Amino acid sequence: MQNAVILINTEKGQVKAVAERLADVEGISEVYSTCGRYDLVAIARTRDFESLAELVTERLNAVEGVSDTETLNAMQVHSRHDLETMFSLGW
Repeated sequence: MQNAVILINTEKGQVKAVAERLADVEGISEVYSTCGRYDLVAIARTRDFESLAELVTERLNAVEGVSDTETLNAMQVHSRHDLETMFSLGW
């Protein structure tokens, strides 16, 4: 399995619309709106590197409103917690 963090900037005023479109893209498991340098962070999970490459270069770039991306390919896991636990507030 390949996991990646994809940092995304959108066209002005398109954050929510792009986030909703990305959430429907096969291979994207979560999309977070953020503050700071990037508008969105998407978590990608694919079966292999070739599937990740297709996701980023074809499907992601075809999403209307995406202006720029930076992909951080996960190399090694350093935590035993799953993402849901890490991002949960525990409520």
